[in-house]
Amino acid sequence: MPYELHYWPTIQGRGEFVRLALEAAGADYVDVARGCEGEGQGVAAMLHFMESPAVQRPPFAPPFLVDGKVIVGQTAAILLYLGPRLGLVGKSEVQRLWTHQLQLTIADAVSEVHDTHHPIASSLYYDDQKPEALRRAKEFREARLPKFLDWFESVLQRNPRGSAHLVGARLSYADLSLFQLVDGLLYAFPKATRRALMKTSRVAALHESVAQHKRVAAYLASERRIAFNEAGIFRRYPELDG
Repeated sequence: MPYELHYWPTIQGRGEFVRLALEAAGADYVDVARGCEGEGQGVAAMLHFMESPAVQRPPFAPPFLVDGKVIVGQTAAILLYLGPRLGLVGKSEVQRLWTHQLQLTIADAVSEVHDTHHPIASSLYYDDQKPEALRRAKEFREARLPKFLDWFESVLQRNPRGSAHLVGARLSYADLSLFQLVDGLLYAFPKATRRALMKTSRVAALHESVAQHKRVAAYLASERRIAFNEAGIFRRYPELDG
């Protein structure tokens, strides 16, 4: 039975971190909200699942994963569940916990990226909070973005199995997620991110190597990969890039 991934059909967003893991592992999965409503899929099916009283453990919001009777919400929790099943995490408890911590830090960074263009409220348009966004983005570019990438650089440098991966000597879901974070930053803040990557060569190398992974490269070149756009988390507003 294929995994059922539920996420909005027109943006990468937080669901893309899960898609990358499924694609890199060659897993059989259905992207439910992007499916045909005539076949019981589509956004209506996703919303029905979230709102149905028959679901005893309803997810708060997409993304969520359905695997038989198992329902997992929250990106980091989904990857914690999928990691061992997809071969994208080490076998030891120490490695699994460390990989999960890395994923949670990536989630923190993603939240801060979102807040650069919606620093007041998600319910308001960007233009309604543009002065605040300009201030928030400046702080993110100058302090937070370099701090996150510097930390991941140090993690790669300290990996006893080499700096090609964040954990151990094999591709993990944390590597895939760091690739997605950097890819999104290059879209949203190309100038600031390139400056930061000049000082974090290991992070830059990991981003490049993940993009060249056979299954990942095929996915990135396919129609399954939704393009970055100004409805997602990573948005390109030139004025925010300083």
